[in-house]
Amino acid sequence: MDVTQAKQEHLLALKVMRLTKPTLFTNLPVTCEDQDLPGDLFGQLMREDPSTIKGAETLMLGEMLTLPQNFGNIFLGETFSSYISVHNDSNQIVKDILVKADLQTSSQRLNLSASNSAVAELNPECCIDDVIHHEVKEIGTHILVCAVSYTTQHGEKLYFRKFFKFQVLKPLDVKTKFYNAETDEVFLEAQIQNITTSPMYMEKVSLEPSIMYNVTELNAVTCGSEEESTFGKMSYLQPMDTRQYLYCLKPKPEYAEKAGVLKGVTVIGKLDIVWKTNLGERGRLQTSQLQRMAPGYGDIRLSLEMIPDTVNLEEPFDIICKITNCSERIMDLVLEMCNTTSIHWCGISGRQLGKLSPGASLSLPLTLLSSVQGLQSISGLRLTDTFLKRTYEYDDIAQVCVVCPYTSNEC
Repeated sequence: MDVTQAKQEHLLALKVMRLTKPTLFTNLPVTCEDQDLPGDLFGQLMREDPSTIKGAETLMLGEMLTLPQNFGNIFLGETFSSYISVHNDSNQIVKDILVKADLQTSSQRLNLSASNSAVAELNPECCIDDVIHHEVKEIGTHILVCAVSYTTQHGEKLYFRKFFKFQVLKPLDVKTKFYNAETDEVFLEAQIQNITTSPMYMEKVSLEPSIMYNVTELNAVTCGSEEESTFGKMSYLQPMDTRQYLYCLKPKPEYAEKAGVLKGVTVIGKLDIVWKTNLGERGRLQTSQLQRMAPGYGDIRLSLEMIPDTVNLEEPFDIICKITNCSERIMDLVLEMCNTTSIHWCGISGRQLGKLSPGASLSLPLTLLSSVQGLQSISGLRLTDTFLKRTYEYDDIAQVCVVCPYTSNEC
């Protein structure tokens, strides 16, 4: 008995082709000087070449389109499109043809077939065509599984599959940095690098903030009545180039008054990036929720609401401090003001500020003067909670520029 059996030949043939847009034809121009041996021969050949641009034959980029010669690269965020064709190569009618296309990733299996119903009959030399689309959302190995089942004229049910493996690559490298301001504002710097081999047109890079924040984009400058992008009019990102985007997040008014709520907020929002490549193929990426390190305010937070930019030497000036109870208990506060070598407080030290409920805040106007010229640091405030006998000291609260009114020297 012969254990080797011939491979069964099917009546249907399956073909799969990736659908991509064509690219512009490129060539390598060869030129020489007129006094050289070839003379103007190479130039004449390029002018007669139909693929070159008239008047610019020495440019590598031609005016003709070229169909894709290989599978090419697929990047995360792009749309994968494929053409599936099942052709009846036999001379008999095939019945009950069912074509199924699944995409297998490392985490899931997706059905991409446009229709799950079977075709009743397929005559000889006829075909069944289908186009599938899928927005790629995972990096790594993907396998397109195409399965075909059908019935012959003799009632025999046959089935076969084909596998097409491809890799999905990462198109962008995104890095983020957070900067916590003295107020409740948060600044986000997003560094986006093009790690593909072709230029990208950056159509949109926006930040979708979390529910507690409003966002302001700081990527444009005002010129007269119009705003211009800081990256110029041509928003192209060349391969391996990096671009920095800046955003300012401010808490919404209903959350800004709740110190305890903002204290533990780490989720800021997510970036939405849209780009185009080659002849307009669009890609889109959304990052996961960006998280920052929550600032540690402690039980009491002291911030400045008002301070002058420049003050005169040995002349009193006013500031307004904001004291917020970030703890979960009531505090009874006493304010002490300690002079330094350059900063002198005006007023009574050791005065009672009264009780402060959890999450509540109060504005405290203070007067001081500087005896030293230049950029001076304001420090020397001390708050004491009489309930727990706990003291909080605040140094380097802010900086102020002290100038002499009788000279033109400034800090």
